[in-house]
Amino acid sequence: MEEDLIKLCFDSINEVFSNERINRQEWTTKYPGLLEKRASFVTINKNNQLRGCIGSIIPTKPLIDDIMQNAKSSAFRDNRFEVLSLSEFKDISISLSILTVPKELLYNDIDDLKSKIKIGTHGVILKLGNNQSTFLPSVWEQLPTFDIFFSHLCQKAGCESDCLSLKPDIYTYETEYIQ
Repeated sequence: MEEDLIKLCFDSINEVFSNERINRQEWTTKYPGLLEKRASFVTINKNNQLRGCIGSIIPTKPLIDDIMQNAKSSAFRDNRFEVLSLSEFKDISISLSILTVPKELLYNDIDDLKSKIKIGTHGVILKLGNNQSTFLPSVWEQLPTFDIFFSHLCQKAGCESDCLSLKPDIYTYETEYIQ
């Protein structure tokens, strides 16, 4: 199934370049689990460099629709990059993260939070006022320590790098990572 889900991502992007449409019913007949409401992130790389990454955190639609939408959004709507061209399409690789439902992580202070976070396993959502950001569990590979990870997560949310001192709301989730 994992290989097929990566193919679904490629086929979703290819819909924009061709007249070939995905047969949704064929997919959901073969994999009924795709009808479950789940959230996903689709990451596109080209030459081992990030080329697009868009996803959803909260499950609001069937997984098949979430994957298809996020694949297209990663290719054509990630504001950090130019729209994916047909010539680039043949040179990309895709990975998919299917998320568990985020759960609030209650903690007393930074040391308590450190003891509860599973480095390399937890994806983290940080909420402080109107600011919010998330990092998938795979981000631990680039930001391997608690302090570095959370400093960047605070900055991504538009906060100071030491925003944990303000005791933001923290939610964790895990992913099934497919590449």
